Amino acid sequence: MSQTILLTGITGFIAKAIAADLLNAGYAVRGSLRSPDRAQEVRDAIAPRLTDRASLTRLSFVTLDLMADDGWDAAMEGVAAVIHTASPFPAKTPAHEADLIRPAVDGVLRALRAAEAAGVRRVVMTSSTAAIMQRDLPDGTTVTAEMWSDLNHVSMTAYARSKTLAERAAWDFAEQHPSMQLTAINPSLVIGTPLDRHYGTSLGVIAQMISGKLPLMPNVGLALVDVTDVAQAHVAALKAPHSIGKRILLVSDYVMARDLVAMLRDAAPQARLPRVAVPRLVARAIGLVSPQVRSLVPLIDKTLHIDNAPARDLLGIAFTPPAGAVAATVCALNA
Repeated sequence: MSQTILLTGITGFIAKAIAADLLNAGYAVRGSLRSPDRAQEVRDAIAPRLTDRASLTRLSFVTLDLMADDGWDAAMEGVAAVIHTASPFPAKTPAHEADLIRPAVDGVLRALRAAEAAGVRRVVMTSSTAAIMQRDLPDGTTVTAEMWSDLNHVSMTAYARSKTLAERAAWDFAEQHPSMQLTAINPSLVIGTPLDRHYGTSLGVIAQMISGKLPLMPNVGLALVDVTDVAQAHVAALKAPHSIGKRILLVSDYVMARDLVAMLRDAAPQARLPRVAVPRLVARAIGLVSPQVRSLVPLIDKTLHIDNAPARDLLGIAFTPPAGAVAATVCALNA
């Protein structure tokens, strides 16, 4: 019989791609939903990506809430491993940070406690570079998975704080429960081809840039990764014992805004692309009223290097080049 993987947050942009890869690899997938009404949406999104449509018979669903205990114990029955992707990712900064932080932290702890109680030892969690890169990063810094975001840094946002605290909580739990085999996957801005139109806020930056709604932007760098690479990394981690106990940065490259605009111009010649022309002083002034802009100011005109060797060496990821991922994103957004 196929091993069953509990995949939390299966309606997500990344999770749907993971589910397809798991089914193609022969696993059974038990996906968690907040509402059972979205089960058919997930089936319809995944089906075209399957090498064998009959694999859909290995897809099932459970209804779980990050903020409630109901159903978690039953969801773990017969499970070989957990891939925990569920975490809030809003398009706008919430009025109260706790609305992001509590579900992120409580959710990962609820998943880990239920796994521990059921004797499920292997857990792969989706974290983020937001738990790594919100800190002082001098020009030319090589970013590694050993780094942690500074919760008090000027670039810290509610989302970054939620991801940092959730991952910290997961590692603290694993330290207190030595039998727990935890891997954290830390992707950057995830772009590429979604499985359907329900891709949430993940492609929002590219969508804004090609829509003309962002006429100007500072020359900041963006760490990019294709969703296919992110899905592959999660599945590969299940069979990579050397990834246990590790954080794995998933970034194909760190691309400066002016270079990203050039890639977008090649992919979408008619798009009303932003001019990369916002000086630091202007961005700092805008940042007084915009947390999103304020978080970018420390990165203006800084070139960073990302150590993605562990993803390549431990998980066998051959990263999609940024230009290809950008072109795929534009194609999907214009479809």
